[in-house]
Amino acid sequence: SPAYSFLAHIRNDYICLMEKLNNYIHIDASIRFGKPVIIGTRITVDDILSWLSSGMTIEEIESDFPYIKREHVLAALAFAANREQSLRLLKVV
Repeated sequence: SPAYSFLAHIRNDYICLMEKLNNYIHIDASIRFGKPVIIGTRITVDDILSWLSSGMTIEEIESDFPYIKREHVLAALAFAANREQSLRLLKVV
């Protein structure tokens, strides 16, 4: 059915997103109080969001933090968007 096909597509997209995020983002209670961080760093998703919201560009972040690449910034944005979507779903239920 079309509805099943649509839900299967969304599920596949979600699984791909989670696999990709797992390559870049890690949560460990012993690092930055368990906040999600870029793997191999102490840079949190929140740090990246704060920099972007203050007007920094991805290129400026890369320049200031050479170990942070565009993929890390995009993963942080995707992580935050996914978490926001999850929160929205919890509020509706």
